[in-house]
Amino acid sequence: MGTENATLLTEFVLTGLSHQPSWKISPFLLFLSIYLITIVGNLGLIILIWNDPCLQIPMYLFLGCLALVDTWLSTTVTPKMFLTFIDKSKLISLSECMIQFFSFVMCATMECFLLAAMAYDRYAAICKPLLYPVIMTNRLCVRLLILTFITGILHASIQEGMLFRLTFCNLNVIHHFYCDVMPLLKISCTDPSLNYLIVFIFSGSIQVFTISTVLGSYTLVMFTILRKRSSKGVKKAFSTCGAHLLSVCLYYGSLLFMYLLPASQKAQDEDMMDSVFYTVIIPVMNPIIYSLRNKQIKDSLEKFLKRNV
Repeated sequence: MGTENATLLTEFVLTGLSHQPSWKISPFLLFLSIYLITIVGNLGLIILIWNDPCLQIPMYLFLGCLALVDTWLSTTVTPKMFLTFIDKSKLISLSECMIQFFSFVMCATMECFLLAAMAYDRYAAICKPLLYPVIMTNRLCVRLLILTFITGILHASIQEGMLFRLTFCNLNVIHHFYCDVMPLLKISCTDPSLNYLIVFIFSGSIQVFTISTVLGSYTLVMFTILRKRSSKGVKKAFSTCGAHLLSVCLYYGSLLFMYLLPASQKAQDEDMMDSVFYTVIIPVMNPIIYSLRNKQIKDSLEKFLKRNV
């Protein structure tokens, strides 16, 4: 009977964020505003980098790719979340759920590796300034970006492939606002132990590797900064790295809490609030963080506006 139900299953129900009917309009308008700002901010940053030859160096190429990934991630999750506020049925098809999950995992994986690549770039620029043009060439930057994209696809394919071994025979209600692996494992009628293990091994390995790269790079950067006698040089280095460190702390903090903290210690509402943070809030914050603290981007924006207004 369970197997028959599993083969006939074609839809899931997303509970969404709002459990109170009176709360639907305000969150809808709030998240719609955030989404529009996310799209405008990130696409604007990409256009700015694309149109300014001075910004077409590894540091800003990584930043442009991060903006693209943030746009993709937000578009993967947020539009469907809108429907959970206004659609009473809150249905999502099985195929749509799998596509959304694949896209989400790919973007989350790419963002981890992009943050690590950006940390290494700052290490090379600050700790090896004379060798920086030799170490971090545009060619190496493009290779790292391609490797990041391939790694994202491979990791998403592995996690998606593991989902296809599951059956959903009794429950099709996902207590979340998008199709994520943990809520899906909770409603599976197949033993999900292997899936939990694969999530822990692959997601844990990716996070440990990228976090180690970030921490190692910035530890060396910190020692280099402290050895500098020029207060102007120290201020410039901190200004350059501060935005990236803030973005890294926000992203990895929420991601580690979501996937590496035992599920028994968290409530479903805590999972969703954490997911809102790194799928909705961080993508809108990144272009603001990087733009406000980067003089070259602000100068480029000013020149762009003067040419086109």
